[in-house]
Amino acid sequence: MPRFHCPVPMTAGAELELPPAAARHVQVLRHQPGDTITLFNGEGGQWRATVLRMGRSDVAVKIDAFEDVEREPARRVHLALGMPANERMDWLVEKAAELGVASVQPLHTAHSVLRLSGERATKKQGHWRSVAVAACEQCGGNRVPVVHPVGDLDDWLQRSASFAGTRYVLSLADGTQPLDEALTGTGGAEPLLFLSGPEGGLSAGEDARARAAGFRPVTLGPRVLRAETAALTALARCAR
Repeated sequence: MPRFHCPVPMTAGAELELPPAAARHVQVLRHQPGDTITLFNGEGGQWRATVLRMGRSDVAVKIDAFEDVEREPARRVHLALGMPANERMDWLVEKAAELGVASVQPLHTAHSVLRLSGERATKKQGHWRSVAVAACEQCGGNRVPVVHPVGDLDDWLQRSASFAGTRYVLSLADGTQPLDEALTGTGGAEPLLFLSGPEGGLSAGEDARARAAGFRPVTLGPRVLRAETAALTALARCAR
């Protein structure tokens, strides 16, 4: 059944006009009055709805019933990323949403090629959130991951001290532990936070500061993975 993100409160029996983005999507797929669709607002579960009216730029639906469907991983996994350049960040956000990431924190780091500030950073954040929404529509996820505003690594490291879970840094420096070994003995539902660098990885100083801030250095194996591959590999190993 077609799925559409509808970020508004819903109750069974209510009639409502879909938000513009969802309405355009319904129209593009050429749905007609009487068609049944699925709506989700990103807060858990989904709603079965019936199309009532198709206007030129608006779509009205009736909310039929709530379906308590959850397809999220048992463990909440968060990614903090030195932003890779070009379309790689879009691809990373899309695949992370498909895998059930809880949140994505884009970061400026020493080796970052992509630099964003002001209105451009705000627009990119909105764009990445739209990418995550589309991925959830496709994959069946009913909780849209949070995409945080672009931040600077050192400021974010200070704020990360309040994270209620275990923090890891994907590291190529000495003193690392294999991730699978590090995960042994951790609670199956304990939240995890991964810090991963951009192309070229974190600098030696950034790696050291992350460790000093309480991040456990881990490795994914003997191969050197691309920035986007490394972050998704860590997520896939944990979000099950």
